[in-house]
Amino acid sequence: MTDPNIPVTEDELHAYVDNELPAERRGDVEAWLTAHPDDAARVRSWRTMAEALRARYDSVADEAVPRRLEIEQLVQQPRKWVYGAIAAALAAFIVGGGVGWLARGASAAPSAIQSFTTEALDAHRLYVVEVRHPVEVPGSERAHLQKWLSKRCGWVVRAPELTAVGLKLVGGRLLPGPAGPASFMMYESASGERITIYTAKSDAEATQMRYQEQGKENSLFWADDGVAYAVVSSGIDRERLTPIAQAVYDQLEKSGG
Repeated sequence: MTDPNIPVTEDELHAYVDNELPAERRGDVEAWLTAHPDDAARVRSWRTMAEALRARYDSVADEAVPRRLEIEQLVQQPRKWVYGAIAAALAAFIVGGGVGWLARGASAAPSAIQSFTTEALDAHRLYVVEVRHPVEVPGSERAHLQKWLSKRCGWVVRAPELTAVGLKLVGGRLLPGPAGPASFMMYESASGERITIYTAKSDAEATQMRYQEQGKENSLFWADDGVAYAVVSSGIDRERLTPIAQAVYDQLEKSGG
């Protein structure tokens, strides 16, 4: 028997959705979900997406892994790899709709942009709803956050000062990106609105700023010197988001990264 008072982890919630949770822990997780409606809502959304993917792509999941990808880890877990790839591809396809432009130079490779924006939007949706643990390093440790992320990511990471546009730094965290580590920072307004800044390596070839709208999420993103940046919000329209993204862009340009 396990201790029902042990908090349920993110990994356990995913295992519950995937039916991979140990039987002795299942009852504890279900009790937790009954007492934590936010987590229950997340589990329902994950399950709905998983069911939709399986219904549409089960036949693809049963196909053999391409020879060039026959790495031991992938061969041991082919179905998980395929579903992950399908989810990323589906999200990238959805991302393609409702895109507007702010002209700042030539366009980047669509595949690079799709991969990057998918990661940025997914990270925003996952962490912006967190109340107790939205970040790893709090905004009160700005200097440490910048130094740590810069060291881990391999480029100079800055946490812009955005008080002039009504935002305070909540903090940041290190995330896996489409081509290596990614930095993630969260800001919050006095009314509780949150925006995030996601930064990762990118194959985009030119500096640009591009607007995208998907559901409740709006974003402005650009790339410079092999690094891409996305400023993402939920419920903040383009008119309000643009000066925020411009402030981020200006400060990063002045600091050299």
